[in-house]
Amino acid sequence: MKRPMALLLLLAFSIGGLSACSTVEGFGKDMQKAGQAIEDESEENQD
Repeated sequence: MKRPMALLLLLAFSIGGLSACSTVEGFGKDMQKAGQAIEDESEENQD
């Protein structure tokens, strides 16, 4: 029961995210920002 619900939520957020940035370029920029945020947090927590 939990797995189908998780997949449904993932699908809903994916569609919402893609509709928020109407172009492939916008999606690429969003992904780049997310990756940078993860990288920054990783660097801060390495110590």
